[in-house]
Amino acid sequence: MKTLLIAGYTAFDISLFDEKDIKLTVIKLAIRKKLESLASEGLEWLIFSGNLGFEYWVLQVALEMKIDYGFKLATIFPFKTHGQNWNEDNQTKLALFKQVDFTQYAYDAYENPGQFREYNTFLIQHADGAFIFYDEENETKLKYLVAKFNETAGFAVHYLRFDALQDIADELNTGF
Repeated sequence: MKTLLIAGYTAFDISLFDEKDIKLTVIKLAIRKKLESLASEGLEWLIFSGNLGFEYWVLQVALEMKIDYGFKLATIFPFKTHGQNWNEDNQTKLALFKQVDFTQYAYDAYENPGQFREYNTFLIQHADGAFIFYDEENETKLKYLVAKFNETAGFAVHYLRFDALQDIADELNTGF
């Protein structure tokens, strides 16, 4: 797998807003482990859509690993206006998505809901698989994207689920 689409819960979805929260440490450790594993299998490109939460955390970890693993990073925003109304702190995070190897916009502006279907189809067609932080027991609008992943033949989906995070947290706790 050379190209991986990144998707997952937003910080709002899981009520994780404090950058110093121990839960975020666990999530980033899980991200690092998965990216290391996929890098050993030939991962080169990570594709983001510019969402805060899981995508932003993966971006942070990938940037730390970029030199050692040679990752190339791309952000394909759904709209040119993506994030324009975000607060100052989130604008800083958005700027990080724009400082990658490749940046593009799918559409100038939102016109109709069909654009999201076309956008998701485009992303899936240009990736070999996805790394998604999602658990069916904690359903969000991501369920539509997950369904699209599952409908796509030969599209590998790597999940990060809450039980895996609990395992990592337990490992960390036994180390103390």
